[in-house]
Amino acid sequence: MTTEHTQETPLVRLRSEGAVDEETLAYARTKIDAVVTRPGLPAVTGEVRIVRAAAHHAGRPWSATADLRIGGRPVVVLAEEATGTEVVDQLQDRLRRQTDKAARSWDNGHRTTVPPWRGGGGLQVPAARPGGAAEDSRTA
Repeated sequence: MTTEHTQETPLVRLRSEGAVDEETLAYARTKIDAVVTRPGLPAVTGEVRIVRAAAHHAGRPWSATADLRIGGRPVVVLAEEATGTEVVDQLQDRLRRQTDKAARSWDNGHRTTVPPWRGGGGLQVPAARPGGAAEDSRTA
């Protein structure tokens, strides 16, 4: 019996710097994929970088940075911890929160509007009714 395991190329690249072991990278890939492949999310692309500092005296030698685009919205997440699994767990928690926010704004169509002083449309002021207070102040 033969089975074919085809996996699409992940759209989120995982990179490492320093002495990052393969177990930590595999753990990170599992956790990141769990966040970005959830149903209901728009297309996710970008890069996650895990770094282990060479300095032995550093209190938090592990750091992780996720720079993603979720449905066209940029999401940047940073994490620092003492061990590789802790930094991946912290990154996953923060990434899940940010992707949830990005997905909600994508689903609801909420977009930030350009303020009037930057050329965007301002608030519409309703026209004054005849005999209203605004007309009285103009005629007085």
